[in-house]
Amino acid sequence: MADSFPRSESSVDVTPNMLRLHLGCGQKFIPGFCHVDIQPYPHIDQLCSVDTLSFVPDNTVELIYACHVLEHFGRFQIVDVLQEWCRVLQAGGILRLSVPDFVACAAIYYEQGLKDGLSGLVGLVSGGQRDDTDFHHMIFDAPLLSGLLLQAGFSEVRRWDWRNTEHSEVDDYSQAHLPHMDKENGRLMSLNLEAVK
Repeated sequence: MADSFPRSESSVDVTPNMLRLHLGCGQKFIPGFCHVDIQPYPHIDQLCSVDTLSFVPDNTVELIYACHVLEHFGRFQIVDVLQEWCRVLQAGGILRLSVPDFVACAAIYYEQGLKDGLSGLVGLVSGGQRDDTDFHHMIFDAPLLSGLLLQAGFSEVRRWDWRNTEHSEVDDYSQAHLPHMDKENGRLMSLNLEAVK
């Protein structure tokens, strides 16, 4: 399905088969999704910033997945970005979000401080800072993000579990735990919320 989309900044003809968007996907590939990112990785279907989805008509997408993307926008941009994502979703469509969980970050900091230096908590709060687009500008907890989603026009917000998704085999930040990779005993560092249009 995603292979039918050109890898360019030009407009894309969105067909009824294009029902799932993976926004800000970076190097992660999920079969069956249209991959959208500002970085030109080989699997990118649409090269653009994810805050303006002008190549997608209104009410045409069934699922948007955006993992550790929303925090890259400023606090005064967030609602506009969410409204744009809501625009392209069909009625009953789902926005599946994962963002760094500030509550989990604060708890680890309270318990351990910044013992791991520039990894771990610093990256979750500030971003990886590997390039100009890899900086975090916003923090979230569940009440704040839920309220922003409702303000943007979504009707329902709920938590989701990465183990129960069609992309559970893709090891991305929705599964981030500290200690790193300890998914059995570690603490989940991502706030995973779904919003229904």
